[in-house]
Amino acid sequence: MSDALIIDGKEFGSRLMVGTGRHRTMREMVDSIEASGAEIITVAIRRLDLDNLEEKNILDYFDWDKYTILPNTAGCQTAEEAIFTARLAREVTGSNWIKLEVIPDSTYLLPDPVGTYEAAGRLVDEGFAVLPYIHADPVLARKLEDVGCATVMPLGSAIGSGQGIQTMDEIRIIIAEAGVPVVVDAGLAVPSEASQALEAGADAVLVNTAIAQAADPSAMGEAFRLGVLAGRMAYNAGRIERKNLATASSPTVGLASAAPI
Repeated sequence: MSDALIIDGKEFGSRLMVGTGRHRTMREMVDSIEASGAEIITVAIRRLDLDNLEEKNILDYFDWDKYTILPNTAGCQTAEEAIFTARLAREVTGSNWIKLEVIPDSTYLLPDPVGTYEAAGRLVDEGFAVLPYIHADPVLARKLEDVGCATVMPLGSAIGSGQGIQTMDEIRIIIAEAGVPVVVDAGLAVPSEASQALEAGADAVLVNTAIAQAADPSAMGEAFRLGVLAGRMAYNAGRIERKNLATASSPTVGLASAAPI
């Protein structure tokens, strides 16, 4: 039986998405993404130099027949900015996919729920497959699904913070109620945290800084690949139930009796 990740009707073998920001060199970026086994790569369109066509940018370093590009609206503070950037991204990449980010605060980088909802509805109406980055808010996640978003992407913790998943209770609710893929995005630092998200039933994770800023990005990319695989396998295998009392793991009947003295 296929266990593919399906987004907007497209199938993927990997449940790890990766970002292209904060890498020290282009070589490290390419090598670590290849080691991660990821098939979806997100690129911040506003941070590309599109004025100088002679200068190579991130888009030129990948085989886009091999990878699916997921342009994002990083750097947008309002719904209007995000919508403009999404339209630009479609012109530049030819992709109707967009990772929607509306982040007005540069200190904590928390997404604006009102601006995100407004932009999502308008972009869906324009034919975009919208993958919105949100706080782990089950109510907002449901509303975004209702307007036609292709996924919901709740944060684990603040972008680039490496704090791991601080919102697991809310993420579990989103997973339980969602009819679209749930992608845990932001704050993951180590593969065990990615595994934890997949074990809980998340459909995928998106990782950037944890790989890009690792001492050995390629090794960390591969480690996240394995962590995601382990988490999904554990979810499919079905974990044991939690109990308040201990349960003996060895037989409690038919025990040998001590010989009389």
